[in-house]
Amino acid sequence: MEALLEIDNIEVVYNKAVQVLRGLSLRVPAGAIVALLGSNGAGKSTTLKSVSGLLALEDGAVTAGDIRFKSRSMKGAAPEKLVRDGLFHVMEGRRVFEDLTVEENLIAATYALSGRPQTFRDSYELVYTYFPRLKERRKQLAGYLSGGEQQMLALGRALIARPELIMLDEPSLGLAPLLVEEIFTIIARINREQGTAILLVEQNAAVSLAIASYGYIMENGKIVIDGPAEQLTANEDVQEFYLGVGGQEGEARSYRDIKHYKRRKRWLS
Repeated sequence: MEALLEIDNIEVVYNKAVQVLRGLSLRVPAGAIVALLGSNGAGKSTTLKSVSGLLALEDGAVTAGDIRFKSRSMKGAAPEKLVRDGLFHVMEGRRVFEDLTVEENLIAATYALSGRPQTFRDSYELVYTYFPRLKERRKQLAGYLSGGEQQMLALGRALIARPELIMLDEPSLGLAPLLVEEIFTIIARINREQGTAILLVEQNAAVSLAIASYGYIMENGKIVIDGPAEQLTANEDVQEFYLGVGGQEGEARSYRDIKHYKRRKRWLS
């Protein structure tokens, strides 16, 4: 399948001194859901910021390699240009405008699309189709929404642009299990019905691999294992260190509790 996004052997440095990504490569085919998994500090959010052009805001830079969207190099492209070209980054922590209403938040999402010929009336209705709760609360201030509703609003702002690729950073963060299930069901539905490709950054490996077709696992700024989602789910090491299943009688385990964690990982040996 043709790649919509290609990250080719990139390196990222912060403050001209701290290297965070080390020769990272991945691809997102058109219309696919790809999961990017890893523990805190692995470099997942930095990967997304490298793609969306936000590194400069944190004194970071791609110092080697290339990033291509729709076969065109996008290194150094302005974030607003990328949005107009069909790429939308939903950042960790939702980042809604708390002092604006739900409706005003959706309107604000259209400003990055200036110069792109499009009417947005149908886009608003599309958002409300996937998130009917937002329609009920469209006149309510976003700061008074629940965490789950704010995540829906963040996804709704992405849909306004009718993007070809949505990058989602930790959409399950801080949400109750039932809300996580609801959000991920909607993400899978958007992908299926709109054909929107999704690059999904998550610590919750189980729910991510359940909706993804392919997955990458990061550690220390590089990809250490990748493969079809079913293959990763069946992998003994992935089960033990990322899905929390392993040891005797299927006991749940955390890599933080395993003394020889790195030594036992077959992909690091």
